[in-house]
Amino acid sequence: MTLHPDLQLPTPDEREALTPEELAGRLNGLSGTLGERLGIELLSASRERVTARMPVAGNRQPAGRLHGGASLALAEELASIGSWLNLDVRQQVAVGVDVNGTHVRGVTDGFVTAEAQLVYRGRTVLVWTVEVRDERGRTTTLARCTCNVVTHAAG
Repeated sequence: MTLHPDLQLPTPDEREALTPEELAGRLNGLSGTLGERLGIELLSASRERVTARMPVAGNRQPAGRLHGGASLALAEELASIGSWLNLDVRQQVAVGVDVNGTHVRGVTDGFVTAEAQLVYRGRTVLVWTVEVRDERGRTTTLARCTCNVVTHAAG
C-alpha cells in the first residue's frame, strides 16, 4: 500500500503530545485527494472525535443543494482519519468499507460542519457515527462509517 507522500500521521508518542487542533493542522491539505477537491478543512482530531467543515459551493447537485455524495465523502474522510489515529500507522492503516447516511435537510449555501464520534473500536474494525450540520447548527445528514484495519509494509 502506497501512502500519500505528504501524509504526516504521528506516531503514537507524537499523537499524545499534540492538541486536537494541532493534529488536525498536520492532516489538512493533501494535494490530489478527494478531501482537497471537496474543500474539507479539519478543525480538530483525536482518537475518539474528528471535526471538519466543508463548503457547499462546488459540492452542489444540479438542484442547487449540497450533494449527498459530498456529505458521505465528508463522513468517510473523518471516520478514516479518526481510525488512523487509533493505529500505529507504521504498521497499519484503516480504510472505509461501508458508509451510509440519511439526508434530513437540504443546504444551499455556506458551510457544513461534521463531527465524527467513535462508537466501536475492535482489533480489525472501527465504527463511527457522523453528524453533518448547517451553519445554524441544524442536522443535515446522519451517517455511519465502518473502517477495516489493514496491515502494510512501512517505507
